[in-house]
Amino acid sequence: MTTQTIAGSAQEVRKKIRSNAWRGITSGVAPGHVQANLAILPKELAFDFLLFCQRNSKPCPVLEVIEPGNVEPFITAPQSDIRTDVPGYRIYREGQMTAEVDSLVEHWQDDLVSFLLGCSFSFEPAMTDAGISLRHQEMGSNVSMYITNIPTTPAGRFSGPVVVSMRPIKRDQIVRAVQVTSRFPATHGAPVHIGDPAAIGIKDISRPDFGDAVDIYPGEEPVFWACGVTPQAVALNCKPSLMMTHTPGMMFITGQRDADYAVL
Repeated sequence: MTTQTIAGSAQEVRKKIRSNAWRGITSGVAPGHVQANLAILPKELAFDFLLFCQRNSKPCPVLEVIEPGNVEPFITAPQSDIRTDVPGYRIYREGQMTAEVDSLVEHWQDDLVSFLLGCSFSFEPAMTDAGISLRHQEMGSNVSMYITNIPTTPAGRFSGPVVVSMRPIKRDQIVRAVQVTSRFPATHGAPVHIGDPAAIGIKDISRPDFGDAVDIYPGEEPVFWACGVTPQAVALNCKPSLMMTHTPGMMFITGQRDADYAVL
C-alpha cells in the first residue's frame, strides 16, 4: 500500500476524507497534530475494554472515550464525525474481519462506544526534527506492524498479544530515538524492543502482519514500538460480537497538538 501526499490542517484533511476526496496512509499528514487509533464496541463490552486499556496503557493509551451512540469526539476534535473522518475502517464480527469500508454510517448503532487511542505517527515529526529518517515515509509506504509473543494483561473479555510497529534506525541514532519518543507516553512512548525480531516472536521481518515491509540497511537495527493495532489482534483472539476499527495506517487526525502531550 502506498501513501498519497495531502496538505492542509487537521480539520481540512478530515473534511477531504469525509467527502471522499482523499484516502491514504496518514503518516506525515497534518504534522504537529495527534493521530489516533480507533476501536468501537457495543456498550456491553465497553467497560471491559476500558479496563483492558488501563491495564495495557503502552499499546492502548486512551485519548478519549465517546459516550454510547455519540459520533463527535468533542474533546480531541470538535465538529468531527468518527463514522466518516477516518480514511478506512475494518469491521470484525466474532473474531473475523468481515468488511473494509470507507464509512461507518450504514453500520452505526446507538449502543456503540468509541475509543480513541494514541498513535506513534504522532511522534514521527519529532523524530524527523531530530534528524532520524523514517523508512516507510521515504518509501511512500505504510509502517510495518507485527503481532508479537508479548502478552497483554487480560481484562474481562479481552486478552491477546501486543502488536508493534517497526522503524529501522541507524545504530548511532537509537539512543536519540529512545529519548525523543519517550517524551510522548500518550502516543506509545519509548520502544518496547530493539534488535532481534525473533526475541519477540517475529519469525520473518520481511512479512509484517499489518502494513508494508520496509528495507533495513546495513548499520541499522529494527526498533519496535507498541502499536494501537493491538485491539485488532485482541479481536482476532477474543472474538467479540462486534468491533469496528480503523484500517491500520489510516488514522483519525485530532485537533490536538503533539506538543500538548509531550513531557519533559
